[in-house]
Amino acid sequence: QVQLVESGGGLVQPGGSLRLSCAASGIIFSNYAMGWYRQAPGKERELVALIGSSDSTHYADSVKGRFTISRDNTKNTVFLQMNSLQSEDTAIYYCSAATYPRSWGQGTRVTVSS
Repeated sequence: QVQLVESGGGLVQPGGSLRLSCAASGIIFSNYAMGWYRQAPGKERELVALIGSSDSTHYADSVKGRFTISRDNTKNTVFLQMNSLQSEDTAIYYCSAATYPRSWGQGTRVTVSS
């Protein structure tokens, strides 16, 4: 049974930074691509960033240059470093593993507000 547990969300001022973490269990973590998605109020869930099993990365245009996804296979954890946060980044952020079917965490809330 796959479990993904996110942490690190919170309230931050515009221009600030947060680092999200997602701890995985129940899978051979290093074998799977991992991703971060987000869902803002009233909007559909969208891809934020992906990292492959070989550490290749992909970012949504809206976060390129501000967010960095990384993984530590020794700790079965994927991270999302978010810098220069904007109000438009306010959302619930979900960790996902490219299992079949896809696995999801419960989400962590990020609020960017002054």
